Amino acid sequence: MSATAMLPAETAAADPVWRGRVGMIGLILAESSLFAVFVVAYLYYIGKSLNGPYPKDVLELPVAGTVCLLSSSVTIAFALRALRAGRQRAAGMWFVVTIALGAAFLAGTASEWYRLIVRDGLTIGTNLFGTTFYSLVGLHASHVTIGLAILTLLASFALSGALDRRHLERAEIASWYWHFVDAVWIVVFTVVYVIGR
Repeated sequence: MSATAMLPAETAAADPVWRGRVGMIGLILAESSLFAVFVVAYLYYIGKSLNGPYPKDVLELPVAGTVCLLSSSVTIAFALRALRAGRQRAAGMWFVVTIALGAAFLAGTASEWYRLIVRDGLTIGTNLFGTTFYSLVGLHASHVTIGLAILTLLASFALSGALDRRHLERAEIASWYWHFVDAVWIVVFTVVYVIGR
């Protein structure tokens, strides 16, 4: 065997796309563990606040924001399909639509927090509900923000022509993060707005 020949496992380890997949899977597993801790804490402290406001008094179902965020998983799939077909401009536009849907979700979260803090007097220090609510929903919002930054880069590269079919696998790996953010929201929505109310 020559010194330059590589074994299949060594070839896979040297492949940046393979490393990217492993890295993203590792990140998603680590972040899932972090979210699990916050979800368990929220569930553990439901009903243990000694003073109000309580979830049933102040929480409203964020239906519009949820529809926007979950729809964004479809639009990012359209972006990748367009990229796969070599239609960079269409891919860029679908990334922009995905960004708009994610931004609408964040705007809804900001509006909810403003209402909860100003009208209802619920802050992170008000009671156990406030502490666990803002921690869990805020953790998710921070992940949406990071996802929007990644999507903004993808959109910029696609619209400028720098992102093309050769980069499809890397764009797909980035999309995994966005799908993860959407999947986590389903859990957060269920725990906070359905079970926790």
